[in-house]
Amino acid sequence: MLQTELDFISKYYQSYLAGMGTTLLLSLIGIVGGTLLGLFITGLKLSKKKVFRTFGNVYVEIIRGTPLMVQLLLIYFGLKAYLQDTNAFLTNSIFLCSLAIIVNEAAYNAELIRGGILSVPRGQTEAARCLGLTQKQTMRYIVLPQAVKTILPSLGNEFVALIKETAIVVMVGIPDIIYKANAIKAATYQPIRPMIYAAVCYFVLTFTLSKVMKRVERSMAND
Repeated sequence: MLQTELDFISKYYQSYLAGMGTTLLLSLIGIVGGTLLGLFITGLKLSKKKVFRTFGNVYVEIIRGTPLMVQLLLIYFGLKAYLQDTNAFLTNSIFLCSLAIIVNEAAYNAELIRGGILSVPRGQTEAARCLGLTQKQTMRYIVLPQAVKTILPSLGNEFVALIKETAIVVMVGIPDIIYKANAIKAATYQPIRPMIYAAVCYFVLTFTLSKVMKRVERSMAND
């Protein structure tokens, strides 16, 4: 039995590694892009101007209130049909899936970032302004450095969850872990074993990332 498993692994490990690479790439782009766009949405939600706050709130409510699958299909097929005669990069499948994931992730990250910023005591902002710092300087040098310690653990959890959620891209034919497992399932006529190894791949990614994030958190707590 052990020899059978070793034969299976030695034959298909490259397919699983390729799938893990695609999954990790989409997750990394999603968390980085989603955090940057989420920071912008947070700025809108905390703006003193009502029109900006309204736009930020509407964005978050709509994105969080609709499934990622629907957003992926709308962005993937919508933009692919609309941009089919233009730049090939803009119609690249990985780009379109990354865009859908970023749009979705930004709504959740915006709330995490907003919560982190609001957790900084208001007195520190007032003290910084009394010392002559501008609003931007106060945010950059006083508020954000403290907020990051609050936000980072939640962003780490979001990253771990995103690795699993990206499995949805198999619906549009992106060769991630599930896509590779399905291909192996079709080639071997074995419905269970390829999926068990797909689960192992996800576990390796999420467990490793969780350990890295805990180490980073301990490092920041000791600063």
